[in-house]
Amino acid sequence: MPLPDGGSTAWPPEHCEAINQQIATWAAWYAGDPAQLAAIYAGDGATNPAGRDFFGSETGRAKGAARRVFDRVRRWFWGNRSASGQPSNRLHVPIAGDIAAASADLLFSEPPTLTVPTTSSNDTGIGGNPTQARLDELFDDGAHATLLEAAEIAAALGGVFLRVCWDAATVPDRPWIAAVHPDAAVPEWSFNRLTAVTFWRVIKTDKRKVVRHLERHEPGKVLHGVYEGTDDELGMPVPFAAYPETAWLVDERRLVNGNEIPTGLAGLAAVYVPNMRPNRVWKDTPHAAPLGRSDYAGVEALMDGLDLTYSSWMRDVELGKARLIVPTEYMTSHGKGQGASVDLDREVYEGVRVMGDDEGRLDIKEVQFDIRVDEHQRTIADLKTTVVSTAGYSAATFGLDTEGTAQTATEVAAKHRRSLITRDRKTKYFGPGVVDLAVALLGIDVEMFGTKGVTAQRPVIAWPDGVSEDPKEVAERVELWARGEAASTETRVREIHPDWDDPKVAGEVQRIRDESGMVDAEQAMTDALRQGKGALNDDGPPDGPSDAE
Repeated sequence: MPLPDGGSTAWPPEHCEAINQQIATWAAWYAGDPAQLAAIYAGDGATNPAGRDFFGSETGRAKGAARRVFDRVRRWFWGNRSASGQPSNRLHVPIAGDIAAASADLLFSEPPTLTVPTTSSNDTGIGGNPTQARLDELFDDGAHATLLEAAEIAAALGGVFLRVCWDAATVPDRPWIAAVHPDAAVPEWSFNRLTAVTFWRVIKTDKRKVVRHLERHEPGKVLHGVYEGTDDELGMPVPFAAYPETAWLVDERRLVNGNEIPTGLAGLAAVYVPNMRPNRVWKDTPHAAPLGRSDYAGVEALMDGLDLTYSSWMRDVELGKARLIVPTEYMTSHGKGQGASVDLDREVYEGVRVMGDDEGRLDIKEVQFDIRVDEHQRTIADLKTTVVSTAGYSAATFGLDTEGTAQTATEVAAKHRRSLITRDRKTKYFGPGVVDLAVALLGIDVEMFGTKGVTAQRPVIAWPDGVSEDPKEVAERVELWARGEAASTETRVREIHPDWDDPKVAGEVQRIRDESGMVDAEQAMTDALRQGKGALNDDGPPDGPSDAE
């Protein structure tokens, strides 16, 4: 289907409203901005439309289910409004950001390996597989950082889109990949398969209009459109040359039908990667069911309670400051109608002539509240552990396990078992997405840049181990094997470099032998046997007596 005609068309489309509202809530936790959280949960539409639209307002605009949701979250810490005239002392703990970052690190701290199967058509026999070489080159060009970014977005917002980008004016010799937030896309599904997606961005906004650039991905082509509208309506299409952000499309030589760029692909130049499924929030919404669920789904109330506890602790710190109750006679007057104050930093007060009690003096009382450190600390530790556990991770992954003794890889894996299980589940979704993206990347490289000898083949993805052993432990183990002659040089090399292929291992073994002067044990034994046999065939030892003597 083509791009929207524009006019009074609602944008984003109405069926995306509930989805984007939920994503806005997760995004507020991910951003860690107290103002966004207050706007979302207090329904402050003046500062955040998401709060107004999702929760309504306290004046009664919210009705039915929306009103019940707002009444519930208003009782949360971030749903309460500060009393008039009172400064906000709310403190936010950015554990949501830590969870998203930990998820990305578990998945892509080391990049996966993409291997193109070798066939007679792609293996030259001299320079190897050109498709494999080009794929390695394309993925070495910042793709690892993009995948880390995408994994963090997916953990926070429930999923992420990855698309292939190309612009000869920016990067003249290759395409690249970019991550897109799910609330900046309008996907279309066939069952749970992505069949088309429209990415959009705001390129200009002012009091009168909002200018949007729409980029629609369909099988075999990408369509572009620029629209001038309002906050809620898409508006009318305008020429690409009207704005510098889209002027490059005017000179796009492959542009056909006014707004289409053929890609030469059988599928899309974009993929959707869900964080994890099923999404319990939208189980009854067909157009949203294929979307993934956030790591924060179901733990929002726990994170709200964590912020409440930390804020309570800081309130105790504030109230724990020593205060003096000073008689008004000790205060410095600022003039009629201007009030009075006392300098609390003044250590010694001079005598004053005042009317006092029977003994002729006035009392200064000291007030200092206790700071409940232990109670808050235990509550916070328990809330943190519960939050990360409910999100699918081990406490040790976030340093909540305070044991500092050295541990073997097996012990580390046992303590991180929950996190490793979650990582394994997420690789089941990211793996096919990265493979599809690699196919699209190779196809665009051939179609748009004319790279020779490359075909858009499906590679095989291999994930590295989730727990890496301490290099010192590996070295000590290999040294013991060598000292006890319990393993060959090849076995020791493979133990240290498990990711190396046979040619690399063979080359390293040969270099070790050359540097250490080692010879093949079997060859040495053969030479010794040959020398012994030759000595027996001689007439006798040169210095020993013969049988005749």
